Amino acid sequence: MLKNVDPVLTPELLYVLATMGHGDDLVLADANFPAASVAAQTVHGSVIDLAGVDCVRAARAILSVFPLDDHVPAPASRMAVTEHPDEPSPVQVLVQGEIDTASGRERPMEPIERFAFYEAAKKAFAVVRTSEERFYGDFIFRKGAIPPAGA
Repeated sequence: MLKNVDPVLTPELLYVLATMGHGDDLVLADANFPAASVAAQTVHGSVIDLAGVDCVRAARAILSVFPLDDHVPAPASRMAVTEHPDEPSPVQVLVQGEIDTASGRERPMEPIERFAFYEAAKKAFAVVRTSEERFYGDFIFRKGAIPPAGA
């Protein structure tokens, strides 16, 4: 155990988050996402499982150490709901709250059509699979940079 580190963050996940550079993407996926086949094409190459953790709890833990990119309009994306792409699903609304809380301001998510989301996910650094059962619990977070102390 480590002090001041959310226990949801496994050693493998902490390693991946620390290894990523600014501009790298992290996929946060629900239980129905084709995580294994998509993750095989990422830089990390395999799924990071957070068994027993939903997307909201996983987002909170990840965003406690993961800076979102300040140099892009939407550093977070969500899989668009097929029937209503401009309306976030209930789980997406909750994750939006975690993004805003971690950022200290509103940071709207960009919707990405389902199949375009799969293609974007294949280009990510890594895929984190949760046990989220609610539909459309799929997100991409773009890593930002941490400024030097005193900057």
